[in-house]
Amino acid sequence: MQLMERYQQGDAQAVAELVERLSPMLRRFLSGPMQTRTLADDMLQDCWLRLHRARNSYRPGAPVLPWIFAIARHTRIDAYRRRSSIESREYASDDLETAGSGSVSQPEDSDRDLWRLVAQLPESQQEVVRMLKVSGLSLEETARATGSTVGAVKQKAHRAYRKLRELIEAHDGAGRR
Repeated sequence: MQLMERYQQGDAQAVAELVERLSPMLRRFLSGPMQTRTLADDMLQDCWLRLHRARNSYRPGAPVLPWIFAIARHTRIDAYRRRSSIESREYASDDLETAGSGSVSQPEDSDRDLWRLVAQLPESQQEVVRMLKVSGLSLEETARATGSTVGAVKQKAHRAYRKLRELIEAHDGAGRR
């Protein structure tokens, strides 16, 4: 992508165009079922800062989306780790819970269960499921972002869906006993 090369050379117009073109796709990628819009926006800003700092590591002529989505993936992982670390040390006050009841919507139990099952998949399959189903990326966009082929993405998705069906059936069967 020539825009990235122009960005490396300090072209302000190229920066604006990259941000305009890629921000919606990156926001969808960084958003998840358990995250707020504010958190996704924070991660997007962090991602652009990281991209800016690492712009000289991009090799001209190489595909830009795998490079960008690798940085986005690390941004998402680091944000998750930060949140987990904070949540492990914080305790909710009873007063705050009752004062704000109903103001924050929590994911449905079935959503939580589904994402627990997704977490049991291999990382590459989890990533493909998130990109296709949560971020809404196409097969082609997902292939470019992961640095693989459309066929490989289809195969990972197929295997992930098959494994999820098995896990859901086992989960449902265990719940009925």
